Amino acid sequence: MGSESDLKIAEKGIPILKDFGVDFEVRVASAHRTPDLVEEIVKNSDAKIFIAIAGLAAHLPGVVASLTTKPVIAVPVESKLDGMDALLSCVQMPPGIPTATVGVDRGDNAVLLALEILAISDEELSKKLDEFRKKQREKVIESDKRVKELYQK
Repeated sequence: MGSESDLKIAEKGIPILKDFGVDFEVRVASAHRTPDLVEEIVKNSDAKIFIAIAGLAAHLPGVVASLTTKPVIAVPVESKLDGMDALLSCVQMPPGIPTATVGVDRGDNAVLLALEILAISDEELSKKLDEFRKKQREKVIESDKRVKELYQK
């Protein structure tokens, strides 16, 4: 995360990681104020995927991507301009240094995307994702039933 204020976004995904039994680490490092710390974290990490959460200029995902060839998932944070400033900063990466970008404040989707990437080579994780999707589907079907009953003639 670019700052501790981004923790509320990270906390959308942390329970998912715990439910899936995936090891993770949460850190604070600023692309602008502590670039040496960002580099130290990235270079010394055993992570297979990085999720970089940042608002405003949102340079953290790009800086992380510049330091590794591992996948980087950017999570733009709403702070100014309804998050459009951060979103555009995350998606407009120069050629050769890509980041995947999820929606503004979607720490949960960043985690799910990371899990999908990891599941490519992890059959157990793939099965857990299938079950997760099944549960999501069931929730929608139950919601449909409740709403339908409320407004049937």
